[in-house]
Amino acid sequence: MSKRVYNIMFHTHTISGIIISAALYVIFFTGSISFLRDEIIAWERNEPVTDNYFSEVDFDSLLKSLEGDHELRNRDVSFNQRIEGQMASTLISPPKNKKVTKRRGRRNFFVTNLSTYKTEKYAESYTLGEFFYRLHFFAQLNLIGQSGYVLAGLVAFFFLFAILTGVIVHWKKIISSFYVFRPNTKWKTIWTDAHVSLGIIGLPFQFMFAVTGAYLIIGYSIMLPPIESVLFKNDSKGFKEAVSAEKIIEYKLKGEALDTSVSFNDLVAKTKQKWPEIKINGLQIFNYGDKNMHVKVKGSPFYNDKLLTSGYVTFNARDGSVVDEKDPYAKTSYLEGSTNILKRLHFGDYGGYGMKLINFVLGLITCFVIISGVLIWLVARDKSNVPVYKQKFNSWLVHIYMAICLSIYPITALIFIVVKCFGDDFEGGKKVLIYNVFFYGWLALSTIFIIKKDNYFTNKTSLILGSVLGFFVPVANGFVSGNWFWVTWQKGYTQIFVMDIFWILLSLTALAVVFKLKKKTV
Repeated sequence: MSKRVYNIMFHTHTISGIIISAALYVIFFTGSISFLRDEIIAWERNEPVTDNYFSEVDFDSLLKSLEGDHELRNRDVSFNQRIEGQMASTLISPPKNKKVTKRRGRRNFFVTNLSTYKTEKYAESYTLGEFFYRLHFFAQLNLIGQSGYVLAGLVAFFFLFAILTGVIVHWKKIISSFYVFRPNTKWKTIWTDAHVSLGIIGLPFQFMFAVTGAYLIIGYSIMLPPIESVLFKNDSKGFKEAVSAEKIIEYKLKGEALDTSVSFNDLVAKTKQKWPEIKINGLQIFNYGDKNMHVKVKGSPFYNDKLLTSGYVTFNARDGSVVDEKDPYAKTSYLEGSTNILKRLHFGDYGGYGMKLINFVLGLITCFVIISGVLIWLVARDKSNVPVYKQKFNSWLVHIYMAICLSIYPITALIFIVVKCFGDDFEGGKKVLIYNVFFYGWLALSTIFIIKKDNYFTNKTSLILGSVLGFFVPVANGFVSGNWFWVTWQKGYTQIFVMDIFWILLSLTALAVVFKLKKKTV
């Protein structure tokens, strides 16, 4: 590689990394927390669940309960479990005839508690797990169209670019540099050694998340609508058939009331009997109460049986006959396999808590790589030949980056305590409480660190404050719900137990880092 090409790659890597560093840190930190989204929601709601909970639900009683508040006849009704828990997203289509009043004739979307049958609108059912999951791709910044998604997509794309240029820059000495760490030399050498070594450790992980993240956010959220509009000329049915692994069948309304009783529980049981090892996660009812009513029961094998596929059985409700099915254990198509492998790799939900732990640790390592890269950039430009005004600008920029990135840890611990103690009683709703405490608290703490202008102080204070608050997270849970971590261990409430232990271990780790911190005189 010529010196000119090397310099181009080096400066491209540096500039692209600096531009996206703060946003990328937020994505990886909140994304690492989001690996425990299901556990956070169970901990927050104090709702432990068992494996395959969805298949144990009494759908007959649930639908009778919904009929009291909603006009279900001649509509499509679907229940889908996106998150492992007691809640399921519920969609009721507009009526397929014109006999229903306008007041009851709109499309409805809400969240249903499968245990209590209580329904809540999205804002009312908002959880801390949902907040962190959506923050890691900047959904809260969708102030104009999909501006937040576009920003997250650009960050993912430039991160991929920074990874590739970084590999090219370090290629010749990538193995030798991995074994080098010189803690007693100047700061630039320390940060460079840490940046290169940890960057190599997390390289496959970072590359995988850059590719899958760009695909999911740019491909799904940004590119699919124009493709449907331009290539398929707004033909939604043709578009769904092209991108879906399921067969798209329209069950037309007959206009006559169903003359036999139907047990949805029996149809779910039949599906379980057909595939005993399948995990049921969806129930879709077409033409509810009509003579041509059909019921689709959906599910997928557990990930240790088969990773990339799903299946369903569609029954004719009138006689219980099977009219359509997709075997979850059959050969996986390219479309379904390629789509699902990218999702599974990104979500990291295919290997139990071991995989979640590995992804979380690698996520924190990536956060450190981002911070060390910013500090390398600062120290490399702290030279006598650099004009004073440029040195001041560089210093202020890094102070701002460090303040924004490091202050998110104590604010995260704080929001867990606040939501547990006050989330159910706050007048404006839990979503408003989370937004106000998290974003205003993050802004206030970042501002204090920026004014202080001391990166060592920012680092040490964030770790100490985050650790102290982190220890209080399981304490708050114990006082509010009575579910101390030894109680949840005895009762087998795995998800709640994991969250309490997570905060204890994370706080201990952060305190251990604090004791190793030493401020060098400049």
